[in-house]
Amino acid sequence: MQAESISSLQTALAGIFGDAPLVTLEQNVDRALKTITAQLDCDGVFVLSAFAGIGGIRPRNLYLRPGVTGGANPRHWPLERMPFFRQLMRQPKLLNVKDIAELPLQANAEKQLLRQWQVKSLLVLPPVQFGETRIAVGAVNCQRPREWDAGFINELGTAATLIGAAMELTRIAQALLVSEHKYQELFNQLPLSCCLVDRHNRVSMLNAIARQNLPLVEGTDLLGLIKPEESAILLDTLKVVRDGVLHQAWCEVSFNRPHPLWLKLSFSRMSDDPQHLLMLADDVSERHRLADELSFHANYDALTGLPNRFHFEALLARQLPVSGEEPVCVAFLDLDQFQVINNVSGHQAGDKLLCQVALRLKQLVRKGDTVARLGGDEFAILMHYCNLDTARVIAQRICSQLAGHDFSWEQKRHNVSVSMGIAPLDAEASDIYTYMSRADAACRVAKEQGRNGWHIYCPTDPRMHRLYTEMAASVDIIDALNQNRFQLYCQPIEPLTGQHRGAHLEILLRLEQEPGKMLSPGIFLPAAERYNLAPRIDRWVVDHLLRWGGCNLALWQELELVSVNLSATSLGDSEFMDWLEMRLLAEPELVNKLCFEITETAAVSQVEQAQQLIELLRPLGCKLALDDFGSGFSSFAYLKRLDVDLVKIDGQFVVNLCDNKADQAIVAAICQLGHEMDFEVVAEFVESSAIGERLMQLGVDYAQGYAIAKPSPLDHLTTGLRQPWHRN
Repeated sequence: MQAESISSLQTALAGIFGDAPLVTLEQNVDRALKTITAQLDCDGVFVLSAFAGIGGIRPRNLYLRPGVTGGANPRHWPLERMPFFRQLMRQPKLLNVKDIAELPLQANAEKQLLRQWQVKSLLVLPPVQFGETRIAVGAVNCQRPREWDAGFINELGTAATLIGAAMELTRIAQALLVSEHKYQELFNQLPLSCCLVDRHNRVSMLNAIARQNLPLVEGTDLLGLIKPEESAILLDTLKVVRDGVLHQAWCEVSFNRPHPLWLKLSFSRMSDDPQHLLMLADDVSERHRLADELSFHANYDALTGLPNRFHFEALLARQLPVSGEEPVCVAFLDLDQFQVINNVSGHQAGDKLLCQVALRLKQLVRKGDTVARLGGDEFAILMHYCNLDTARVIAQRICSQLAGHDFSWEQKRHNVSVSMGIAPLDAEASDIYTYMSRADAACRVAKEQGRNGWHIYCPTDPRMHRLYTEMAASVDIIDALNQNRFQLYCQPIEPLTGQHRGAHLEILLRLEQEPGKMLSPGIFLPAAERYNLAPRIDRWVVDHLLRWGGCNLALWQELELVSVNLSATSLGDSEFMDWLEMRLLAEPELVNKLCFEITETAAVSQVEQAQQLIELLRPLGCKLALDDFGSGFSSFAYLKRLDVDLVKIDGQFVVNLCDNKADQAIVAAICQLGHEMDFEVVAEFVESSAIGERLMQLGVDYAQGYAIAKPSPLDHLTTGLRQPWHRN
């Protein structure tokens, strides 16, 4: 709507000033103000001028809609001669006054005059200047105070430009009647590049700015300077002006020269000869350069210069309609151990390696294939006319060549290799993300196979099914976190020795996909680790457990200990650890009942982080347990470095305890170690009373398993006191 309104107003004003004789300038300004008032939502329009008149002609400076001032139809008002508005004419300042009462104190005289004229709202645009003509155009509302919005201001600004240009051109034209030489001088002084274009599209009468800035000389053919593909738009623009369809029209074309030059060419008809046109040229090269730069950044990776994810997905989407007509494969590549290079040699080294890999990939693929950087150390390749046999050859070439790539940084040499997954396009999937997830899953399989290799997606491969299951589970996890659909369960840890009044519980997590259907922790917990969601889950568990404890404080105080699992990912997440410390400090009545469990694998791989966790928990009165003990080769070696309170024996040594003497020996050794190092021992996977009895004989302190109690919702807990285990 706004664009149509501006076009309509411009056309109307152009018609007023277009072919009218010079002596009618006063009447034309009258008509222009009347037209503006009619087309815009206001009660009047006025012009403030910096000079008294042009050639003895003083144009009207005010037009009010009939009836606004009681039938009077004034032509002039003294506003432009008053101090406040004279000051406005000397500085580029917008005056937007909803209510004239808002005018400053120094404008009291002006305020009184406006009230006499029944003006309620006032708008004065910043002055515009063309040559020696300087005017400011404004509008008034007399019916009621009103807001002057941006659309109105833009439309009035367009009109002000046309009026100012008409007044300046009229001034110039009258000067030309006196002296042709002076006309040429004034023409040369115009701040825009100007020239004439004859009926054969040759230029003449270039002003000084045009001679300085444009690749033009007298007699130059415009069409000979631009690219052939842009000739049509230039010819169409010239034609609509010469035929009188538009009084003025413009187009943007690029000129052939060593450096890119984009010009906006505006053409206007000459009154004495419509076939001769006045051309104004404005250099818009910088705008086009910025547009090209924005387009590059929107579609290409700034570091490597490769297409980015957005551009790659657009290219892949174009292949879907033709996927059945030609063989196409998409590949995902992931640099192996890239984080090691960043950690050891710094991100500058990592960026250098990414650029080298990008260059090598472009050299190793076929002409016409597209290599893209998806982000981080992930790349993708779109291979056209490529069946699986060809894809295998390309994948083998890439993996073998990059494995031999020598990357050194500050005397440090790093091994470089990639894992690569390939997925062919077929008619089964309807969107690009299906193919991308297939290639991603195949890439993950290649990593699991030992890295520095490639794998082709196969829908019957059970590993693909598992990865898809984990990807789907990651979506369920995010939704469960957002919708609070996780549920806290608890399972007793039964003491086998000593007297214990309070219950010892381990907090477990369950995820309900839909009413009555639970997603197995064996699926969503590995997915959480793989997709870096474990810290968010651990935060949810700790936060909701402490909330439950705060709401059930008496029951919480009856408990002996409450164990909570922390993932290896959370252990290495400094942001999570900072949050955990602050959250525990906020619950002084609860924290002394907490015991945090970390797996032996996590402790062994992150000994320093495990020690930092101990240092965090000890002052708060929390305990630490080492879970799955005995599953690694270095269990005993690392145990002496960690001051833990409990050790949970890995279930593989418990399930066959009654029949396996080796398991009995290992359990006995761990119990002996616990007595020597002052930690208590917990056995998991106690599936029968016989196992419980044997554990007691071996000196195990606690037992946990289905033979003792199955997990149940924490909200169903009614007492914190221990319920004795009744052995059969």
